[in-house]
Amino acid sequence: MDSQFGLMNLWTQGDIVTRAVALLLLGMSLASWMVILIKALDIVRYKKMARQAGDFWHSEDFAAGLEKLGSDPSNPFRQLALEGREATTHHRNTKVHLHDSLDVSDWVTRCLRNAIDEFTAKLQNGLAVLASVGSTAPFVGLFGTVWGIYHALLAIGLSGQSTIDKVAGPIGEALIMTALGLAVAIPAVLGYNALVRGNKYVMTKLNSFAHDLHAFFVTGARVGNTNHANVVPMKKGN
Repeated sequence: MDSQFGLMNLWTQGDIVTRAVALLLLGMSLASWMVILIKALDIVRYKKMARQAGDFWHSEDFAAGLEKLGSDPSNPFRQLALEGREATTHHRNTKVHLHDSLDVSDWVTRCLRNAIDEFTAKLQNGLAVLASVGSTAPFVGLFGTVWGIYHALLAIGLSGQSTIDKVAGPIGEALIMTALGLAVAIPAVLGYNALVRGNKYVMTKLNSFAHDLHAFFVTGARVGNTNHANVVPMKKGN
């Protein structure tokens, strides 16, 4: 492409506002791609943990189940299991506290829910960045376009030449800013939607696991086992 046109010419001929807009769009693009890649890897890892959580119930006792969940402290399924065990032990083996007005079922529910809420907040970290980039990048690009067209028209007016070859170049380069804004916004929006779907899947599995844990710690059996012969033979951990 001719050196008189294109992105390089837009950068060299642009003023401080044009360059600031271009750098802002670049920063927004880098931030959104970093969030997309990091969160996507997290979701893949959590999905693998969710599959491993199914093996928890095929264990002889609670300790064996924890071993199947692995030793990763960031595993939300392991954290839920530990939280449930801790809540049950704390409720039954401590001195009188205000929480003793709650039965063990309500206390375990409260502790598991708090753990899930903390993980949900962690899972949603970074999504606000994608939402902000997706909603504002087109307008940032549009601002750069308006600013570029304004200065292009001023330059054309001062030169006294308004032929199509003199107008098309500067205005076309200014319109590139709109295209850059869209190029930044579209991946952010698509990435946001994909991550929300992935987070929803992980939370569904986590809530289901917490529901089963609650039943196990309160009744000693996993939810759905109406036939006592099929109850998972696990012993509660101390």
